[in-house]
Amino acid sequence: MNEPIAREVSAESRPSRRKCFRPVRILVLVLVAWLVAAYFLLPLAWRFATRHHPALADTPCVAVTRNGIPGDPLNIALVGTEEEIVGAMLDAEWYPADPITVKSSLRIAEATIRRRSYDTAPVSDLYVWGRKQDLAFQQPIGMDPRRRHHVRFWRSEKRGDRGRPLWAGAATRDTSVGLSHTTGQITHHIDADVDAERDKLLDDLTRHHLLVDIDWIDGFHTKLEGRNGGSDRWYTDGRLPIATVKRSEAAPGPADREKHESGAIISFSS
Repeated sequence: MNEPIAREVSAESRPSRRKCFRPVRILVLVLVAWLVAAYFLLPLAWRFATRHHPALADTPCVAVTRNGIPGDPLNIALVGTEEEIVGAMLDAEWYPADPITVKSSLRIAEATIRRRSYDTAPVSDLYVWGRKQDLAFQQPIGMDPRRRHHVRFWRSEKRGDRGRPLWAGAATRDTSVGLSHTTGQITHHIDADVDAERDKLLDDLTRHHLLVDIDWIDGFHTKLEGRNGGSDRWYTDGRLPIATVKRSEAAPGPADREKHESGAIISFSS
């Protein structure tokens, strides 16, 4: 007599238990969906959207020489007006490079032989988007002009969502002067770790509180090593930082310009 009653009670309790577990299952599913979205889908979508920044759509990964020989890899990008980029680099204690002239070439040759400091020594021309660098900066290492930090920037013709231009850059560290293995011309040789120079420039700008934020693009470089026009080896983790410079209402003043020679590569265009 009791067995049918027990079965009936057990059968009646099953739906009740299912009703209790249903909210828990829903909560678990919601939690899993949030974790997948927050830690996988959204970051992936953001990286995809950033990689397709309008100013990066036709950006090569490596600059080239006038003759089309591969040069230094692009490894940094800044967002800001020309005045803001120049002002930030000056505040970060990077000097604008002099243009290549007979006078500047003779001066760097003399400084190299006598090991005299030349804070605004010229850099050779490299090309992106079919034109040479728009801006070039350097930071001396000691009193020897053969060793220095330097970066070239090319301004993209396209603008971001906020209307500020993007500047693609190639930052490298010169270690010595010698002959190019491809052309036989006198050139600076660079350190292979171009990521270290990228990070050094970012650290300088960050330390002086000149950046709003830094966004990293993973996989910008699909080829993680190579050689430049001087046959110098380089390698990278493939990541490209896009650093947004603080907005500035005024360009660097006369006092800033007087710190550097009048021939330096600085121009202010509207």
